[in-house]
Amino acid sequence: MKNTARAAALAAGALLLTLTAPAGASAAPAQPQPRVDLRVLLVSDGGPAVEAVRAELDAQGTPYTRVDLNSAGRPVLTAAFLADSVGGRPRAKFQAVVLPDANPFGSGSPELAALAAYEQRYGIPQVDAYTWANPEAGLGYPEPGDSRSLDGVQAAVTEAGRSGPFGYLRGAVPFEDNSPSVSESYGFLAAPAPGADFTPYVDAPLAGGGRGSLVGEYRHDGRRELVVTFAYNQYQQQFRLLARGIVDWMTQGIHLGASRHHFTVHVDDVFAADDRWDSALNCTPGDIDCAGGGGEPDPIRMTAEDAAYARSWSREHGLTLDLVYNGAGSDQYREQEGGDPLADRLLADRADYRWVNHTYEHPFLGCVQDVSAVPWKCATDASGAVRYVPRSEISQQISENRRWGQKAKLPLNEKELVTGEHSGLKVLPQQPADNPNLAPALAENGIGWLGSDNSREPAQRSAGSARTVPRYPMNIFYNVGRAEEQVDEYNWIYTRRADGGSGVCETSPVTTCLDAPLDTATGYRDRIVPLESALALGHVLSGDVRPHFIHQSNLAEDRIAYPVLEKVLSSYASLFAANTPLVNPRMADTGEELRKRAAFQDAVRANKVTAYRVGETITVQTPAGVETLATMPAGTRQNLLLGSTPFGSAYAGRLGGWVSPALLQGQVSLNVPNAPLAPAATASRAQLPAEVRKLPVPQGVRKQAAPGPVRQAPPSRGR
Repeated sequence: MKNTARAAALAAGALLLTLTAPAGASAAPAQPQPRVDLRVLLVSDGGPAVEAVRAELDAQGTPYTRVDLNSAGRPVLTAAFLADSVGGRPRAKFQAVVLPDANPFGSGSPELAALAAYEQRYGIPQVDAYTWANPEAGLGYPEPGDSRSLDGVQAAVTEAGRSGPFGYLRGAVPFEDNSPSVSESYGFLAAPAPGADFTPYVDAPLAGGGRGSLVGEYRHDGRRELVVTFAYNQYQQQFRLLARGIVDWMTQGIHLGASRHHFTVHVDDVFAADDRWDSALNCTPGDIDCAGGGGEPDPIRMTAEDAAYARSWSREHGLTLDLVYNGAGSDQYREQEGGDPLADRLLADRADYRWVNHTYEHPFLGCVQDVSAVPWKCATDASGAVRYVPRSEISQQISENRRWGQKAKLPLNEKELVTGEHSGLKVLPQQPADNPNLAPALAENGIGWLGSDNSREPAQRSAGSARTVPRYPMNIFYNVGRAEEQVDEYNWIYTRRADGGSGVCETSPVTTCLDAPLDTATGYRDRIVPLESALALGHVLSGDVRPHFIHQSNLAEDRIAYPVLEKVLSSYASLFAANTPLVNPRMADTGEELRKRAAFQDAVRANKVTAYRVGETITVQTPAGVETLATMPAGTRQNLLLGSTPFGSAYAGRLGGWVSPALLQGQVSLNVPNAPLAPAATASRAQLPAEVRKLPVPQGVRKQAAPGPVRQAPPSRGR
């Protein structure tokens, strides 16, 4: 194998000399600059590490070709598969290569030799998604105690990492430790091998002192490898922290697709009141889950003091809240009490929030509900046909609440709407289709963006003239205002019948059971806050643009929402540098981002997007009407027929954003100054031994499951 790699290197070196020979009578004709397609070659063995990288490429919208090593009919990696020519210009078909480890092909493989020659010729970086520390990877062998579990380890970005691909991180890279009984990560820690051209980017303490690499760059034989020596899956926080930098490194900061971290919080039922959970009845008097259960409704409603606190909190934490309001709640309160201090305070501070129409009275706008039993069902007429709320009622609820907001001088986007309980949209199993009267009412009122429940429908879709904006329900229940109530209801949902719970967790596919009921005095602070904030932060770190929603009751009484939100914000601030801020868009902007991403990613998956680089020029061709999402280095400009204009906006040390062909142009043309292909290196390397394909993968990594034992509350818990 050493002889094969050496021959490939010599051949590539001869070609490079030919390409750079000076012009003259005896010189060979000058060769054109190569074209490098903006596409990643992802070679997968199905393991969690390489599939995590794949998930990040999907999330960003970066094109890739996946070669499945487990498929008998997979393509063989040959020189012809990797490169060809277009119009006489040499073409590299892939700008980066991702392997599951340093050599997944076996000893003496011609495929590895072909990859090595390809990477040398075109300056193509390679990511070893999970390999072991040894001299053939540019690292020393691990000392005793340095091949071990990394659960709870505090890794860190090195100075080279901060000035390089991981400059968006503040420095800390904490490894998760969610369960003492489950091994969640494993790694090989080692210092660079003597004489190796190896730069650690992320390291952690060695057992005997000093620090060992977990992510680093190895330069050798005119090639660059990103060597990752720990196991992970796509859901683990340590990977999510590093994923952006891995993609940035392999693409040299030039790729299709982009990612920003979003966190938007909707507060539903503002001005209205939410019925309270009854700990004795284990249901909510006044709501449909308590049909025939007795009890008197006990409403929870914010006060003027709660409103003043919300304004101060929002300003202090730099997070604008979206207040999703029901005007009738204030009108009814004023009529009954002779005034409404809550509304007076919120309206005085109207400019501190964004406001979203939630219908005037918050009725259920789907089928007519028969609530004589639990669960409810759709009422039918004499012929057995489902009875639906009529179009006139839906339209009146939308328009009357809009007029209320206009009269109150709320800064509305009138195209936005969230119906009560997301009703009108289908609700399984009772209502398997949208209310047919919903779409005409939306069109009649000019609604373009309609909030939906992400736990029911995570994908954006059309609802007549509108498009849905899926929202994450935070597991802080609408029917609680105090921490002890939250824990009591949480125990009812998430404990077994033998432990006094409902037993739903024993049969539901979307929940798992607690080992034991939480202490009502401490369970919220010690268990629910850390878990729910971790789930929300996970959405943020995955680049998900969808908003989260809570209810006004959660900002009243014990104000239980704030500890969760504060934990998300403080955790994020401790991890990310100032150049990577949280983005806080309103609902219409989120909906538009989801729409454009879906169109672009559909075109990418259908291979209808062509993008390539020749020198400092990037060319992108997409189907008509599909905008391009891209990440580029600082200083990138879009070429116009005459002159140029700046591209994108700064985020995480790069420029990113949407771009369309300029006037009278059929494709996008970008100029990327000071962005050379990767330089060559000088160290030598032999093939990695077969042991690399037998690396330990901990139980928690193999599961490929989202973190935390409790997943999602049943959709009926959020109105």
